[in-house]
Amino acid sequence: MSVEIKLSAQVPVSMAGQRLDQIAGELFPEYSRSRLQGWIREGALCVDQRKLKPNARLAGGERLTLDGQIEDSEQFEPEDLPLNVIYEDAQLIVLNKPAGLVVHPAAGNWTGTLLNGILHHYPDSAAVPRAGIVHRLDKDTSGLMVVARTVQAQAALVEQLSSRSVSRTYWALVQGTLEEAGEVDAPIGRHPQVRTKMAVVQGGRDARTHYRPLRHFDGVTLVELKLETGRTHQIRVHMAYQGFPLIGDPVYGRALTPVLKKSLPASVVQFERQALHAKALGLMHPESGEALRWKVPVAEDMQHMLDDLEEAQGA
Repeated sequence: MSVEIKLSAQVPVSMAGQRLDQIAGELFPEYSRSRLQGWIREGALCVDQRKLKPNARLAGGERLTLDGQIEDSEQFEPEDLPLNVIYEDAQLIVLNKPAGLVVHPAAGNWTGTLLNGILHHYPDSAAVPRAGIVHRLDKDTSGLMVVARTVQAQAALVEQLSSRSVSRTYWALVQGTLEEAGEVDAPIGRHPQVRTKMAVVQGGRDARTHYRPLRHFDGVTLVELKLETGRTHQIRVHMAYQGFPLIGDPVYGRALTPVLKKSLPASVVQFERQALHAKALGLMHPESGEALRWKVPVAEDMQHMLDDLEEAQGA
């Protein structure tokens, strides 16, 4: 048996001049670039009802329509994994993902992922592409994620993500003293030398992050960040680009100076993941249209760091 996929989205004018497969990857982020290219070549993904090549450049304003299928062989095995569900109804699930949990199976992580857990706890999700996952958090980022329970809800959530109407708020602990609120508007793409990394590059995909300092400590700052776009590693790349890399970030971070190592609590110096937590999430309910918003406390390991910093500050 196969699962039928029917989606539609309008190309923003801001994406004028980009390739069809690049645009499709942004408007339908729950599918891989290779799968979208296959659908384009098959004619399952059309532009204003016309079949184009994956490298066709679009002018903006066109309507993409997807009428494709995914075979059962591409589905994954259910696994009885613990899920911290903070909200659910017939259309969607909102989870508080722990650090260390991979969201979607891939090379090196075919089992033990959030997707495998969803398939166990919500068997009907097998009929939804990628078990309803519409956006991701990095393995070592904790916090809120929304998952669709129906194909219709998935299409509605993808549309909201594409139109940038989903509100996503993060807390991060960064190196340095960040004094003022601001915005990073810098395109992100593959690092020109290290293909496993992302970087701010000319010709990359549009990316905007808003930030404001919440609390200053000795040499580090607790920052609130809001995503306007959702690029891979966006917050980590943008804050490093600004000169304020995340504490514990093994890819985009930098070593603490000897002075900071002496002055900061051990919980900060030895933090073993990027200090990033998706704290709040807001969206329109895909069926009722009601505005919904959720908040969760920061993950326990991050809270322990913040408590130690507060204690050291007051000493």
